[in-house]
Formats: sequence, C-alpha cells, structure tokens
Amino acid sequence: MDQNSSVLQVTLQISQEQPASEEPKSLVRRLWFKLLLVLFVSSLIGTVIGLGCYSHWKTNQAPVPCLSPACLRVAERFSAVMDPFSRPCDYFLFTCGAETTTLSRGRQRGKVFSHNVTTGQDRRRWTGKGGGGGGIDRESETKSEGDETPERIPDRHTALLQTIKEILESPVRGVTVNSAKEKAQRFYNSCIDSKTAESGNSERFLTLIQQLGGWAVSGRWTRPNFNSTLALLMAQYNTFPFFNVYVGSDQRQGRTNKSARFIQIDQPDFPFPIDWNSNAKRSIINPKSLRPFLLSCRQLLALLDVPSTQITPHCGQYVSLCSTLVIATSPLPYRLSQKLLYHRITIQELQLLAPAIDWLYCLQAIFHPLPISQSDFVLLHNLPYIKYLSQTISIWKRNIEMKASDPFHTYMLLTLLQTVIPALDSRFTQIMKNFSIASDRREEDVPHWRHCVLQTTKGFDTLLSHVIKEHYGNEEAEELVQDIYSTFKTKVANLSWRDEETQHFVLNKVKSLTPRLSINTEVLDPLTLNECYAEVNMNEKDYFSNYLQLLVLQQRRMSRIFSHTAQNDVLYMSPFLLGNDIIFPVGLFVSPLFHSSYPRAINYGILGSLMAKDLFHLLLPDILSQSDSSGLESECVWSYYVNGWASEGISGTPALSQSQQQEVWVQYSALQVALQAYHKSLQRRSPDTSVSGFSHIHLFLSSFIQASCGSEPYRAFMPFEPSFLVTVLCRNSDLCPKPLICEVKSQGQLPEGC
Repeated sequence: MDQNSSVLQVTLQISQEQPASEEPKSLVRRLWFKLLLVLFVSSLIGTVIGLGCYSHWKTNQAPVPCLSPACLRVAERFSAVMDPFSRPCDYFLFTCGAETTTLSRGRQRGKVFSHNVTTGQDRRRWTGKGGGGGGIDRESETKSEGDETPERIPDRHTALLQTIKEILESPVRGVTVNSAKEKAQRFYNSCIDSKTAESGNSERFLTLIQQLGGWAVSGRWTRPNFNSTLALLMAQYNTFPFFNVYVGSDQRQGRTNKSARFIQIDQPDFPFPIDWNSNAKRSIINPKSLRPFLLSCRQLLALLDVPSTQITPHCGQYVSLCSTLVIATSPLPYRLSQKLLYHRITIQELQLLAPAIDWLYCLQAIFHPLPISQSDFVLLHNLPYIKYLSQTISIWKRNIEMKASDPFHTYMLLTLLQTVIPALDSRFTQIMKNFSIASDRREEDVPHWRHCVLQTTKGFDTLLSHVIKEHYGNEEAEELVQDIYSTFKTKVANLSWRDEETQHFVLNKVKSLTPRLSINTEVLDPLTLNECYAEVNMNEKDYFSNYLQLLVLQQRRMSRIFSHTAQNDVLYMSPFLLGNDIIFPVGLFVSPLFHSSYPRAINYGILGSLMAKDLFHLLLPDILSQSDSSGLESECVWSYYVNGWASEGISGTPALSQSQQQEVWVQYSALQVALQAYHKSLQRRSPDTSVSGFSHIHLFLSSFIQASCGSEPYRAFMPFEPSFLVTVLCRNSDLCPKPLICEVKSQGQLPEGC
C-alpha cells in the first residue's frame, strides 16, 4: 500500500505539474494570434483607405487634355461666360444673346411662293423638323448668320455648309484629271468668280431662247409645239411653269408600303406673294405686289433688248395669265381639310381629266430613260387646279387675239428666265431684289460663298454625300447614334402612360425602328463617282454653261430617286423615317457639332442632345395627351424656375401653353437622355479626354449649353433659356462637379426633384 500510494502520489504530482508548464505556451499562442489579427485588420483597412484615396485621386485628377487641331479650335468657344459653375449667380441671368436671323426659304432664282406639299420636306432638310424621308430638294435655302461670337456655335445648316466649303476649297491630290471632285470645284470656283459670272450672260440667255425657237416679244420666232417646249423645259432646265413634278412616297394613313416611290404632281411656285380668301375659297396675287411685279417684268425684258413697243403688251399678258392660274391654287391646310393631297390616279385617267397637257409625253421626257406607261399611278396634290389649268389653256388657245402672241410660250420662257437669273449678271438679281422690297418681303443677304455652296450641292449631291460620309461617318458617329437611340427607348419605356393601348402602340413603334447612320450604306469608289459625272464638262470661265449643266444634274437626281437608287441625304438636317429605319443623316456629324477626336463629353453634350430633341419631336409629337408623367415633369421644371430664380414681381406660377409645356419636357428629357447615353459610353470605354481642363461632366454640361444657344426650330416655344435646365439637373442629382446654388436668386420654396 505504501508503495502504491507513493506511486499514486507521484502520478498526481506529475499530472498537476503538466498544466502548469503548458499554460505559458498557450498564452503566447493567443498573443501571437491577436497580434496577427490586428496586423491583418490594419493592413485591410489600409488597403481600403489606399484604394479609396487612389479612386478619389483618379476621379479628381485633371483629365487628359485633347490636343488635336479640332479640339484646340473648339476649346476657344468654352469661356467663363458660358460656364455655369464659375459664377452661378451671374449664370442665372445668362442669355444666349442676340437671336440669329430667322429662317428664309426660296429659290436662288428669286423668292418663290408656294403652298406645295414639298414645303414640309424643305423644312426637314433645312430647319431640322421631322417627317418621312424621300422628298427631293426643292431648292430651299436658309439664312442663319447672326452675330457670331467665339462663344456661339453655328447652327446645323451653317456648320454643314462650312464643311462643304472646306471640301470644295481643299486641294485635289491623288485623283485623276477631270475627276468628279475636280468638276465640282470648277463649278464652285466659277460661281465664286463674280467677274466671270457677269461677262455677257444676258446674250447667252438670248441665244438659249433662239435655240428654243425664239419668242414673240422679239418678233423673230417660230411657233413651237406647246407640249414639246413644256417637256423640254422640265426635262433639261428643271423649270416647271404650270405644275411641279417630284418623287416621293404616299404619306396617307393606311398605306402599308411607305417605301414605294410615286411621281407626284403639285401646283406650281409663283414669283410673287399670294393671298388666300377663305370666304371665296380662292387665291389672288397680293394687291400690293401686283404693280411692282409688272414693273419687274418690264425691266427684265428691257435688259434683254426687247423693243419697248412689245414690252407692255407681253408683260400685261404674262401678269394676266399668272393672275388667272393662281386663282385655283390653295394653301396646304385647306387642301388637307378637303382631302386633296395624295390623290392616286393613273396617267391615262389624268389625261382624260386634263387633256390640254400631254401627260405621258411630258413625264417620259422628265424621267428618261426610265419606262413610264399610261397605266402607271401618279399622286396629285390639287386635282381641281390641274383640271382648271387644262381648261384655261384650252380657252386661251381658242382666243384669236392671243394666237398671234402665244402668251403660253412667253410665259414658259419668262419662267425659264426666273430659273437662270442666278447665272446672269447683277442687274437681273437687283431687279428681283427691288421687287421683293416693293412687295414688303424680307430678303436677307446670303453670303456669296454660301450661295455658291448651295448651288454646288444641287448637282453634286452624290459626290458630296459620299465625301462627307467617308470623312465623318466613322465608328464614333455610329456609337453616338446607337447610344442615343438606346437611351431614348429606355426613357420612353419608363414613362407613365394614360392607357395601355397607347403605351403598347408607342413602345412597339419605337422598338421596331432600326437607327442607321445615313441612307447610303456603301461608300462609292472614286471610279464609280467619276462615272456619275462623266457627261459633265465644267469650265471655270463659263458659269452660265456650268449652271445649265447643273440643272440637268438636278433632274437626273429625281430619276435616281424614282428608280429606287439610293438617294443622298447630304443636306438633311435631322433624323427622319424611311420604312422601318430611322435615318440619322451624315451631314449632322460635322464640326464644330461633332468630331471623332473630340472628347465624347462634347459630342454627346452638343450633337447628342440635339439628336435626342429631334427624336422626341419626331416620334412623340403628342406626348402631353398620351402621358401624365411628361406633363408633371414639365410643370416641376417650370415651377422650379418661377419659384427659384424668376425676376421679382412674379407671384404664383403663370400657366404655360401646351406648346411651351411640351417643349420644356422635350428639352429637359433630351438633356437627361444625352447625359445617360454619355455615362453608358464611359462605362463601356473609359476614360475620356477633355478640353479647357474641365471635368467630364463639367464639359458635357457646358457643351449642352453651347448647343442650347444655337438656332433650333422649336426654341421659340421655350419660356426660358434652355441652359437653365442644367440648374434643374444639378439640383436633382449629384453628377455636377460642384453645387450650382445661388441663394440670392432664390425667392420661394423650391419643389422636390423633377
């Protein structure tokens, strides 16, 4: 027992000594574990802080500057005057300055007045309004020179014409002699050279008259065939004395094939103002213009050495025939109300209704060599006028007193004179300018370079369209088109609609369209372009001959459209619909509105916002009657303006008209769409460059302000400067580089976020 107890005692002693010896080791291990944990947490925190600092540094560091020539030029336009973040209180009083001059339209041969269906197509080409594609150029022009300061960007049309001017004045290198581009430059140079343009061209016109058989006013003439002369003037000289002919689709509702092309016949243009008597349902020559118009006729004939004894009777007959024909014309709204537009009829049926015109013969001459048959359909836009025209021709031809003078032949040649006046000397243009002044019409002096560029585009549109697309229709332009339209669709989808039927219709319409850059999908090679102008021979010393060839080129363009050959959109100024496509004309993507080397902030801020506005106007023209959210958002923006920074003395919130309310929503939505599209671009491809040291958002918003100061067709409906929308945007988002707040201007409780 003693021995056993000794063993047990030793065993117990050993078991008690073991924990005592292991306790320090466990404590050390715990201390090391805690130390490692502290180090790990510290390093993790340090890493997070480091990443945050790095991210903050990357976000706030000066962006990489763009140093391309295009960027250096556009940087001059960004100044503190246009910067809302440098002096916000001054910015709230900011205005874009003097308005640019109003848009004017008219042929270069002199101001013309018409109520034609082509009017809407002209406005789409020149002022940017939406509409269906396919309309031909009815030789309209605009003027938007204004008070150009370094801060203002030119309007779309001026920017495009300046780009074409640079193309026409650039040296021709690496091309064959007599190339298409060289011919276009020769025509342009002959137009620019005013001395060349005034060297005896009145005699050239008299020679042209003799080639057409002469005329009765000179006493030396051979009585020509009426329909032969009419067909020749329309086919070879782009002159339409009694009716207009062009090509386009049938825009009536219910027509499924909107891409089909039809010959369309409309009432003519007249070189004098027309008054519409709504009670009598008839048109007349503006009484105040009648005497000046007769005087201008006499002066023109005197310049052509017509004997004084012949001037008065022939001008009297000319004015009398004009007054007779204009009676049956009517303005577009009236014809819309009477459903006179797009009246489909065969050529054979038209011949029975208006037999005085040989319709098949004339149309075959215009569209030669395309086949035209009696069974082909045409679209009439004023059948009562066409029937009245035929009756008038028959009645006047039976008049024995008029047979000797043939007033219809004189009428056609005087219309031809109006067509070629741009190629005659300044005495002729001065007569027409004096007539405009006497008629109380506002005529604007178009710079000579602008006039010559416009003339060149009428005949060389195929060449210029492909040159512009080759230089500007690049990957950056395609990316902008896709981003803007994609974001536009998202905006439309998120609207609150008044009924499901409208929502379904609009969303399907928007989703079914495919955005495309330009109509033409291929770039013609130089050899093919040269073949298009192989028969043209331009001489820099003979502007009159060049101009006559230009008229032929214009007529060929109409035949190309009718034959479904890809048309050119070089002078289209805004997106338009063509079948299931929405076309963004390549002429939009020119500097300073867009450049492939610009920071994307500029491209999206300027052209992106303009494109978004065009889309809203084109595809959602009745948005206020379809969506509640659009009206609420518009009212929020307006209340923000009135309550926050309107001038003193305004109490309450003045009501906006429906047009103003819609335009406020369109402009604000366009800003949102363009900004979201820009963010999408940054997420896909970052970083972006900059100019003037601006941050990306700063540069985008400043670019939008630049675009807002341009001459846009709907700007007249804005109750405040569109640039104020930046204030609203910055108030309701954290995207602005710094707060845009001016407490001095705040006069009331500001509304919640819009």
